[in-house]
Amino acid sequence: MKIISYNVNGIRSATSKGLYEYLLNEGADIVCFQELKALPEQIDQAPLEEMGYHCHWFSAQKKGYSGVGIISKHKPTNVVYGCENDLFDFEGRVIRLDFEWGSVISAYFPSGTSGDDRQNIKFDFLNYFYDYANNLRKQIPNLVVCGDYNICHHAIDIHDPVSNKNSTGFLPEEREWMTKWFDAGFTDSFRTLNPEPHNYTWWSFRANARANNKGWRIDYVSVSNTLAPTIISSGIDPNAKHSDHCPTWANLAVD
Repeated sequence: MKIISYNVNGIRSATSKGLYEYLLNEGADIVCFQELKALPEQIDQAPLEEMGYHCHWFSAQKKGYSGVGIISKHKPTNVVYGCENDLFDFEGRVIRLDFEWGSVISAYFPSGTSGDDRQNIKFDFLNYFYDYANNLRKQIPNLVVCGDYNICHHAIDIHDPVSNKNSTGFLPEEREWMTKWFDAGFTDSFRTLNPEPHNYTWWSFRANARANNKGWRIDYVSVSNTLAPTIISSGIDPNAKHSDHCPTWANLAVD
């Protein structure tokens, strides 16, 4: 079962750049989207349905902002919109699909790039989501948490760790949270099979960063440790250029 996570930076924009053709060629079983920047009625889901996907969207209340979604070729047994937090649900940051084998979450973590207030909200989200996901894992041991975490974990995950040591997304407190996250019982599906440097999922639009591969790996497919032995393969696809991010994916041996 192939699961893709993709921050599309506006699904309508990404669609105009060939997103659906990409998905058709990939044939993934589940695709988790972040940063939809669209309401459900603004998303052309007919082509997705023709590919065999069941579509579920959780948009922000603010138009053109945030939002997450999951499409799946298997009909979920349950869909949960939000994470029971008024602010984060207002911003459309979490959606969950349950299946017989376990659950998949698409999460869009706050970036913290627009000032101290948003950085504090990011820390609030990290604390809240850590408890939310780990409590959920007690009920649903097989949990996949896809998303734009907006954090680079290690120096290998960012092109210039020295200059960015005080940048949001690579702050010591954020990196410590990532270590805490994985130590609590999750596995980084990409890094467990891909130890090489220079693998990134986001590039600034500035200074020709993508062409020069000056990027950050801030998108993850985390799997609970119970699923770690099922990871067949994992990777990123920097050649997919529908967004300032690229997809990251994991192939799991589950039905």
